[in-house]
Amino acid sequence: SSSASGIADQVEARLADLRRPAPRRVLNASGVLVHTNLGRSPLSAEALRHMQAVGSGYSDLEYDLGVGRRGSRQDHCRDLLGLLTGAEDALVVNNNAAAVVLALAAMSRNRDVVVSRGELVEIGGSFRIPEICEQSGARLREVGTTNRTHARDYEAALGPETGLLLKEHTSNYRIEGFVTEVDVEELVAMGQTAQVPVMVDLGSGALVDVASTGMKPEPLVRDIVASGADLVTWSGDKLLGGPQAGIVVGKRAVVERLRRHPLARALRADKLLLAGLHATLAAYLDPEAALREVPLLAMLFAPVSELESRAKTLEQSVAALLGDTGPGRT
Repeated sequence: SSSASGIADQVEARLADLRRPAPRRVLNASGVLVHTNLGRSPLSAEALRHMQAVGSGYSDLEYDLGVGRRGSRQDHCRDLLGLLTGAEDALVVNNNAAAVVLALAAMSRNRDVVVSRGELVEIGGSFRIPEICEQSGARLREVGTTNRTHARDYEAALGPETGLLLKEHTSNYRIEGFVTEVDVEELVAMGQTAQVPVMVDLGSGALVDVASTGMKPEPLVRDIVASGADLVTWSGDKLLGGPQAGIVVGKRAVVERLRRHPLARALRADKLLLAGLHATLAAYLDPEAALREVPLLAMLFAPVSELESRAKTLEQSVAALLGDTGPGRT
């Protein structure tokens, strides 16, 4: 009986913990703005407003109010993505890992995916390109070496069984020194000659040039689309500054193959994601406004003088909270 009473007390204590509201705000003092463990990019006020409006009642998620019949949830962001990237078509899924899996399954199931050995990336949670290929049903064909891959390496791998040429942007690591890689334009020319589609996975994906912030330059999505890549994928919650999403843009016929694949339904975006993403993308229609309204961009482009002012304010607030214990206070 005492044992049963103790278990009941433990259960009640656990339930009390679960009833407590989760912390709403965290101070990110890590120095990393797009921090996965801290929720990546904070959302804009407009994105939150759109998500609240959609989540608090019914919406036109899959209904075309203009013509009075069923529509597609993809319509909400497709035109904006076309305007911002120059792509013919677009598709949104629940994250970029899903976008890559869907693309490989739709384009290369039981066929070869050609990738440079220097681009066999692993991201968080041991999510690796070789394992993605295996799960999608595609066959990985590695070419080149870790530090040097030439056009001739890709050309030697091309054949009747080639389904896709895949280029991975190595945004979370860098190989320096005696290195060679094939750029997107050259890969696209090769793919067009061999009639093999080319996909570029950007990972973060940038719509504005961040080089002036002191960051390592990131390829712009619009430039990769203009290079002729058939598919370009990236995340919504990294450099874009929106909610978690996997964004696919590219040639209309190729994107349509992904849209019609059975996995597309399993990986589709929900109404809250689409509402937040739409509001975030709309901000980019006015680049100057985006720098003010998208929190990640506002932080990235903040002048040093503003950062110093914030730091001093924070120091004073912490000192007031902890109490002034003199020069050695911690």
